[in-house]
Amino acid sequence: MAAKLPVYLFTGFLEGGKTHIIQESMEDQKFNSGEKTLIIQCEEGVDELDLSRFWGQNVYLERIEDEADFTKETLTALAKKHKLDRVIIEYNGMWMLSTLYENLPDNWAVYQEMMFADANTFLSYNANMRQLMVDKLQGCEMLVLNRTPEGIDKDEIHKVVRGVSRSAAITYDYPDGHVEYDDIEDPLPYDLDADVVNIADQDYAVFYRDLSEDMSKYAGKTIRFKGIVARDGANILAGRHVMTCCADDIAYHPLVCIFRESTSLKTRDWVTLTGKIRVEKHKLYRGMGPVLYVESTEFAVKPAQEVATFY
Repeated sequence: MAAKLPVYLFTGFLEGGKTHIIQESMEDQKFNSGEKTLIIQCEEGVDELDLSRFWGQNVYLERIEDEADFTKETLTALAKKHKLDRVIIEYNGMWMLSTLYENLPDNWAVYQEMMFADANTFLSYNANMRQLMVDKLQGCEMLVLNRTPEGIDKDEIHKVVRGVSRSAAITYDYPDGHVEYDDIEDPLPYDLDADVVNIADQDYAVFYRDLSEDMSKYAGKTIRFKGIVARDGANILAGRHVMTCCADDIAYHPLVCIFRESTSLKTRDWVTLTGKIRVEKHKLYRGMGPVLYVESTEFAVKPAQEVATFY
């Protein structure tokens, strides 16, 4: 099988520093040692790339400034036009990443995804364009905050990022050139080593995201949580509706439940379940997933906040 063309994806909003870091990277022979590289810019920022300063004559620049033109056909044509070793995409912060992932050619693969933002405007962007912010944070491996001022509220930024991703590294780049890394401890809001792991109503969203990211550490754990039932014949699910950023993205995030005996539970019943998690194949997951082997069931009053959130 032929190797896929690696894509380095740079996301973020205007004046976040994407162009600057691409310029620096391509001038560095440790990153640019002669690979034939296509840079695709999807927005026109304040800075412009200076290809004359790049090492070697191996870099091609193309622009796609209309989201409607970001198609599999366009990208395939660009790859045919240039014989390539890799692609760098400077993505438009106002476009959803679904446009990119739905249109990548089959032989392209995102190798690294990084987000760049101005530290001075990061929180205001989050407050005013939450959906776009979540879209960029949820898949990035690292968030780089440029122009970081002294005294920045790192706790608040940490909270915003961890509300979307528990794995993204957070880096602060200061005007004097020094860099600091987020080292705020981020313990789970429940004791995963307890005999029975109690998931409070307000912690369900964090629990489900952490479970989804690393199912193996929950395997064999006995947990207790409150959820709403969805039933289709013998198949029974229990979980919560979770909102990541706005009402448009509310989705039901349940666990498949296996009961020792037949149960009269029906769709929309609120219950508190205690049971042991096993990670195994199930048809409702279409593969591996967390299956709760229920040990006890109690009818429950729905929580004060019916939709679970990260805040």
